[in-house]
Amino acid sequence: MADTPIAARLLEVIESEILPMTARGVASGNKVFGAAVLRKSDLSLVIAGTNSETDNPLLHGEINTLNQFYEMADRPSTKDLVFLTTHEPCTLCMSAITWAGFDNYYYFYSHEDSRDAFAIPHDLTILKELFGLEPGGYRRTNKFWTAYSIPALAEAEAEPLRSELLEQIKRIKDRYQELSDQYQASKGDNDIPLA
Repeated sequence: MADTPIAARLLEVIESEILPMTARGVASGNKVFGAAVLRKSDLSLVIAGTNSETDNPLLHGEINTLNQFYEMADRPSTKDLVFLTTHEPCTLCMSAITWAGFDNYYYFYSHEDSRDAFAIPHDLTILKELFGLEPGGYRRTNKFWTAYSIPALAEAEAEPLRSELLEQIKRIKDRYQELSDQYQASKGDNDIPLA
């Protein structure tokens, strides 16, 4: 696994680990956000999780995953780990990733995707209203971590891997669209403050 390009491995984790959990979460009324933690050394999965806002509005996919990570008896140091998130983290989750000590995170969908493709504009609204930042206005490279776009990494791969990854991205996006439609149709039935 160590020779696998990181974009390929992260897409595999999204498709095989996070998406099945997210499907169960959406069926319970939760949003489509999920996350995972992998070892830098071999990109093996440490833990994966998904959104559980119907239990607690703070249990975003990243927060829920971090909570589970910190419940592990024998957890590795965050300096040795990769943080994967399906959607570019909101300010709550960015802060949690920072406080946990990760020096990176990799995201599949951007804040703009969350707003435009998923009808969940809260990330950009909070950045604007609380911090005065326009879309994309935060520093993706800073003192604490560097953020990476998984689709951008896939686009940078050589052929034929690039085409394979782009096909996988389309497949993942199609599945997320189905889950988003399901969530949007049922979100009025739950008690999430920013649904």
